[in-house]
Amino acid sequence: MSHNQILGVQKLDFQWQNEDPFLITMFHKDIYPPGNEDQGPSVSLEGRRLGEDFTLRDGFRMYHGKTVPGFPVHPHRGFETVTIVLEGFVDHFDSNGSVGRYGNGDVQWLTTGKGCQHTEMFPLVHQDKNNPLELFQIWLNLPAKNKFADPDYKMLWAEDIPVIQSAAENGRKTNVKLIAGSWAGKNSLEPCKASWAKDREHHVGIYLIEMEPEAMVSLPAVSSTLKRNLYYFNGDEIQIDDSWIPSSHRIKLVGDQEIHITNGAKNSRILVLEGEPIGESVVQYGPFVMTTEQEVRDAFHEYQQTQFGGWPWDRPDPVNERTSGRFTKYADGTIEKR
Repeated sequence: MSHNQILGVQKLDFQWQNEDPFLITMFHKDIYPPGNEDQGPSVSLEGRRLGEDFTLRDGFRMYHGKTVPGFPVHPHRGFETVTIVLEGFVDHFDSNGSVGRYGNGDVQWLTTGKGCQHTEMFPLVHQDKNNPLELFQIWLNLPAKNKFADPDYKMLWAEDIPVIQSAAENGRKTNVKLIAGSWAGKNSLEPCKASWAKDREHHVGIYLIEMEPEAMVSLPAVSSTLKRNLYYFNGDEIQIDDSWIPSSHRIKLVGDQEIHITNGAKNSRILVLEGEPIGESVVQYGPFVMTTEQEVRDAFHEYQQTQFGGWPWDRPDPVNERTSGRFTKYADGTIEKR
């Protein structure tokens, strides 16, 4: 085994640093209290900077929400969001008229393309117990030729996402949730059609790995140009090469060697993001990610002029009925329920 498989180790912060084709990853973990009649927290919000509450207090944050925690209506252009909900619920509304609620293992794949507005609110559906929320939102760049694709999204429901289970010689198990890419001969569900991940030759992989104590797993060799990052977000320590690395770290790895991972004494959870780089200029300003500064200025101007089609809902932070369950209703009227 080579001993230069690890290219860098970095402490994880609120925003996790990514490499092309990924832009940024945000990890949210909040223990919300029981919900009130509006699906907001049933405790006092006094003293919080409502509308801009990113300080963890009493176990949770309101983010940009003022009644229900979350992210009221905001625009995007030029990239994709992949939202992986480990626990809790997200209510989705967008400027195309789509609406839904997803959570507890579901993934939403959204292509913002030429521009859309949407919300991500975190409804507190349980009135008799806490409402924990744990999710990732990954920003995946679009190549220039697809930055003006029509906005699009699809749900990857938890029941449909492939999970590969393996066991080491000691019997300790590893589960790999295959959100994008290929693993052990299995392919993920299809992403949106304009995505960089759509072409398998781009080797885009999004894997959520859960390891029992002393379990072992290997990432396959792919290519010398692959950008591969492992985000060790929950556990005690793992071994790669001869290094033991504690949790809450990003580990940048080579892409052309098989990587053997051995878990320590506690259950571990790891997010792997990898892919061939798009290799184009990235100019990001807030919610817009383009290839030139002029394109970003054009995006701001167009948003001011058109609101990317407007906002068809009666409030900036809509939520579904408490009892709505997991569902999506697409702009064309198609409904999926789970």
